[in-house]
Amino acid sequence: MTKAHELAKKQREISIAEFFEKNRHLLGFDNRRKALLTTIKEAVDNSLDACEDAKVLPDINVEINQLSEFKYNIIVEDNGPGILKSQIPKVFAKLLYGSKFFKLSQSRGQQGIGISAAVLYAQLTTGKPAKIISRISPKEPAHYYELYIDVKNNAPKILKEEVVNWKKEHGTKIELNFEADYLKGLQSVDEYIKQTAIINPHITLTYTNPKAEQFVYSRASEQLPPHPKEIQPHPYGIEIGLLMRMIDATKARTLQSFLMTEFSRVGAGTAKEICENASLLPSMKPREIGREQAEKIIQGISKTKIITPPTDCISPIGGELLEKGLKKEIEAEFYCSISRPASVYRGNPFVVEVAMAYGGKLTAEGPVTLMRFANRVPLLYQQGSCITAESLTETNWKPYGLQQSGNSMPTGPAVIVVHMASVWVPFTSEAKEAIAHYPEIEKEVKLALQECGRKMGIYVNRKVRVHQQLERANLFERYIPEIADSLASLTKANKENLTKQLKNMLNKEEIRAQLEIGSPEGKNGEKKQ
Repeated sequence: MTKAHELAKKQREISIAEFFEKNRHLLGFDNRRKALLTTIKEAVDNSLDACEDAKVLPDINVEINQLSEFKYNIIVEDNGPGILKSQIPKVFAKLLYGSKFFKLSQSRGQQGIGISAAVLYAQLTTGKPAKIISRISPKEPAHYYELYIDVKNNAPKILKEEVVNWKKEHGTKIELNFEADYLKGLQSVDEYIKQTAIINPHITLTYTNPKAEQFVYSRASEQLPPHPKEIQPHPYGIEIGLLMRMIDATKARTLQSFLMTEFSRVGAGTAKEICENASLLPSMKPREIGREQAEKIIQGISKTKIITPPTDCISPIGGELLEKGLKKEIEAEFYCSISRPASVYRGNPFVVEVAMAYGGKLTAEGPVTLMRFANRVPLLYQQGSCITAESLTETNWKPYGLQQSGNSMPTGPAVIVVHMASVWVPFTSEAKEAIAHYPEIEKEVKLALQECGRKMGIYVNRKVRVHQQLERANLFERYIPEIADSLASLTKANKENLTKQLKNMLNKEEIRAQLEIGSPEGKNGEKKQ
């Protein structure tokens, strides 16, 4: 037997579950602390997407119980539409199974990996199955499952299946036991829950930590975000390999009809122009198109001016709601926000939004707090690798009232929120922790930061001027008795009346009121809370 025959015997197909079992760090299970955060995040993201798809205001309960030093039990329960009985095993115990990968519309999940990866991590570290209850209607029973992932075949392995009594009319509940570590801090579950409440002002989130402390984050808005519509891919985002696969799968009979039916923003005129620029006949049959013709189509697309894709496929929060969410959880004296017009990278529409909170109970020592979000999901790790953090440090914050040394993080009593909404957020890894560096995204983030920074700068500079005026007024106030005494001796006027008149001239309350003019509430003539 040759060496090649011996090597061939050792080779076999690797399932996606086997791959991630050995490379769990790629999905955010680097260590026990991060594993706890990743598991909670994936479960909550699924619940929020399900509720919003069903047009239900989300009520989500998250509970963490410590079983031993590094063993934890988590329960995440929602009031969403539930999952069909036949789909429950696949949703929770089959990696790369989902409905969002093929859709070009905004959603938190993308790859169908998240929650099933958490189930895989749980069975790997404790050997215990996932427990799921789901119900789709008060007229239907609640179905209970205990299941594993068959790692070799990337398929669900059902241990127990039964109908149970459950108080909820519809919704889903998942319970997992796994190795973890609970710690407080900026990269903790506590922080994730708080930031989720900020960026999703329409949710009510009840959170119980391992110390049995319960926190209720009530919704600040009864308004659900607009439901994003699914769109076709835009020609500017297509590469030759994907184009050839689309051509093989199309039912269109001509090249022109293929371009019109398979892409967004391509009408009859645009399709003809692409064909002309590609030097191909519009009547050409798709089955006759090979690699050389596909290259010509790509070149023809690049030479054709095509309007940007529609933006109803994304659902930005909007400046007003973003500000409401920030006010709900962050105590400050000034708030501002901006939602940029939609832009495009690689044919994918996206919107950048920024909100800021300044002063009040925020500490003036150390760098500002940066909160990064993508499609309404907090990004707590890999800040240094994220385009939002880089854009923040490359912006000059001194004109806006914050201190900064070179290209470092600005310092001052401020919280800065940056949110990107897109049909496909370009994360740097499968763990979805940082946004990749695309020039188009960087430009929009910087413009949004600068626009919001100018609003904050107006308030901060006004505040500095008001304090200077108050200092001068206080200095003058100290000498009022002597000035009144001198004027009384010169004019024979009553000293007490002169003192009163001089104090009225100061009018400190009017000076302080100038701060209200710098805030959005002051512009409307309302008192700040």
